[in-house]
Amino acid sequence: MSDQSPPPGWTPRDPDAPGERPPARARPQPAAAPGGKPRRKRTGWRRLFPTWRMVLGGLLLIALLIGGALVAGYVLVEIPPANAAATAQSNVYLYSDGSPLARDGEVNRVNVALSQIPRTAQEAVLAAEDRDFYSERAVDPKAMLRAAWNTATGKGTQSGSTITQQYVKNYYLGQEQTINRKVKEFFIAIKLGREKSKAYILEGYLNTSYFGRNAYGIQAASQAYYGKDVGRLTTAEGAYLATLLNSPSAFDVVSHPQARPRALARWNYVLDGMVKKEWLTAAERTATQFPEPGKVRPAAGLSGQRGYLVEAVKDYITAHKILDDKTLAEGGYRITTTIDKRRQNDFVEAVDAQLLGKLDPGARKADRLVRAGGVSIDPATGKVVAMYGGIDYTKQYVNNATRHDYQVASTFKPFVFASAVENGSRTQDGRRITPNTLYNGDNKRPVVGGRVRYAPENEGQVSYGNITVNTATDLSVNAVYAQMAVDVGTAKVKQTAVALGIPENTPNFDAGPAMALGTMQASVLDMTQAYATLADHGRRTPYTFLEKITKGDDTIGLPGREPTQAVSREAADTTTSMLVSVVDNGTGTAALAAGHPAAGKTGTGELDRSAWFAAYTPDLVTVVAMMGQDPDTGTLQSLYGALGESRIGGGGYPARIWAGYTKAALEGSDPLDFDLELQPGAAQLPPPPTSPSDSPEETPGERTPTPPGRPSPPVRPTPPTGGQDNGGQDNGGRDNGGQTQGGQNQGGQNNGGQTQGGQDNGGQTNGGQTDGGTTQGNQGGATEGLRPPSAFLE
Repeated sequence: MSDQSPPPGWTPRDPDAPGERPPARARPQPAAAPGGKPRRKRTGWRRLFPTWRMVLGGLLLIALLIGGALVAGYVLVEIPPANAAATAQSNVYLYSDGSPLARDGEVNRVNVALSQIPRTAQEAVLAAEDRDFYSERAVDPKAMLRAAWNTATGKGTQSGSTITQQYVKNYYLGQEQTINRKVKEFFIAIKLGREKSKAYILEGYLNTSYFGRNAYGIQAASQAYYGKDVGRLTTAEGAYLATLLNSPSAFDVVSHPQARPRALARWNYVLDGMVKKEWLTAAERTATQFPEPGKVRPAAGLSGQRGYLVEAVKDYITAHKILDDKTLAEGGYRITTTIDKRRQNDFVEAVDAQLLGKLDPGARKADRLVRAGGVSIDPATGKVVAMYGGIDYTKQYVNNATRHDYQVASTFKPFVFASAVENGSRTQDGRRITPNTLYNGDNKRPVVGGRVRYAPENEGQVSYGNITVNTATDLSVNAVYAQMAVDVGTAKVKQTAVALGIPENTPNFDAGPAMALGTMQASVLDMTQAYATLADHGRRTPYTFLEKITKGDDTIGLPGREPTQAVSREAADTTTSMLVSVVDNGTGTAALAAGHPAAGKTGTGELDRSAWFAAYTPDLVTVVAMMGQDPDTGTLQSLYGALGESRIGGGGYPARIWAGYTKAALEGSDPLDFDLELQPGAAQLPPPPTSPSDSPEETPGERTPTPPGRPSPPVRPTPPTGGQDNGGQDNGGRDNGGQTQGGQNQGGQNNGGQTQGGQDNGGQTNGGQTDGGTTQGNQGGATEGLRPPSAFLE
């Protein structure tokens, strides 16, 4: 049998060649690339990446898809008729039980031709919203991408929309933030830009934009803010209306005085933009003064308390970003509030009975200045159940419950003590701060350990010598609490107040010794939130005005309000124990008329411009404030002489309003005692003996009667009339020399108030001499300080 021929592609092997191995099978060579060079095969990591041909092909495919989508969108999306927002509906507000509270009024809109709008007003709007309007296209993809990036990276929410897009949103679509709406807006804006002139679009934009005060369009806005037709607007007024477009409600400097700095900054931005675009000369810009807008003219349907409640609810909705003000202004929302109808009426009746019914502006000029505000919160849920904003929203449009321009005075002092317990603070000489810790309460006693010299005045210039923190709280002694704030650390005190519920950006919320006297300007609502945290054993539940919001079949989501432990229960409850003493024995005894165990604190602001009473039962927290304001100029005024009283204090009318309201609001419920867990060493000491005929004075000439069956509380001291400088306290040297503090165990320590001190011989040689309550009183050798920046009653 002959050998078979070798397979094709194999070289014959010479059997005589020594050691020759058969060659390996020949491998196929890569195909030659154009030009004769063979293609190199991708090996290793290069195989993981696409070739440039694949990338180019992918990009071309994406471009074709995008182009096709744009063409399809342009063809398929039609310019729709005007939306319902162009003739916006009213919102309906309901009490917590579903009964009607109010509607927010009919739409205020008057269309005008572009030729009727002053050129400077048009340019101000362009400077504020779209400076390149006349030269740019209907949409600006670059701006849209930039806005999306800034929003995604936390640099603030921005629209990136041109005026054309904003007009489309206002007139044809709506304010909802959905992808579908943005896509429609994009294509309609392109079509509109091709089919309509710039003048047509700008005119439509100016006639459909929302300016606040229920005003749609620049003509309605001109009337709402300046009481004139749009054709008479000045450059400054036009710039302010343009400012409002950015945030209509927030930038109204009349309704929201605290927003003035931000509004002025935006107004200046608009004018500077006009100069940059050469629409306004630098000289004209320099001469331009801010144009104060006129008073708010609320709708008649919002009279009484309804307007205050509606505005507070709207502010809550926009501040918590549930809906923006433009979307809310579209209307059609059904808003169920937390306001309890019965308790709301109880609050109004209490103010009428205890305050308004006693005013006589014809006979007493000071009675014209009186304002009142109040808020009531359920501490367990954080729900605002009642709010008193003023005599009538259509007459006094600024809500006294939410404004931020009055000092809270001594209602701040409990936050100082709560911070002391929370932080385990000690006095300058190392003693732990408890209700029974002794402090020197002498008038103008220099604060020791602070960075600045400070020597606060006590109410009535009274010196108390050494007294306990509990007694200093009962009598609201400034010298003690200014020193305590420094002992704790003013930064820590501020931190505690913020944790309790005081906004960190509250006006005049400066961390210094004076903060203990209540120099900050928190609202009544803010203070109610903070006291609600104390009432709920240090657990803070953010307040709310809302139960539910619906529109048609849709329910709008509400923000979560998970309770947090702001301060320890020990800190909150020990503070409460002292505030119970204020009501039982101190400046707040008028609150006993409510018939429920209560804890509270009085406060009287600088020059008697405000008087506060902040108090709570275990299940209801209410803060009431009286304020002085000129009804014509709006300036803050003192309440001297109001209601025939020489001085107005928190333990007077505010406490009586509180008691009247609380008694009615809790009618039918059993009085609840406080369940308190106190810090070690906080147990109350036995009260000192008192004269049965005396009771504490909130202010000179105003005494609060002691309820039958209760021991008489200590007398509020007046300047010494007998004895040495500080000896014997109020009446040292009289038959009852020394009264509550002088001559007792706490009065003057070792040398002041011995066995005979404060009795028949009180104020004599051994009864309250130079050493009584002065040199022994933890002064620490500090030098005389400066007079406080503002003088407080308490």
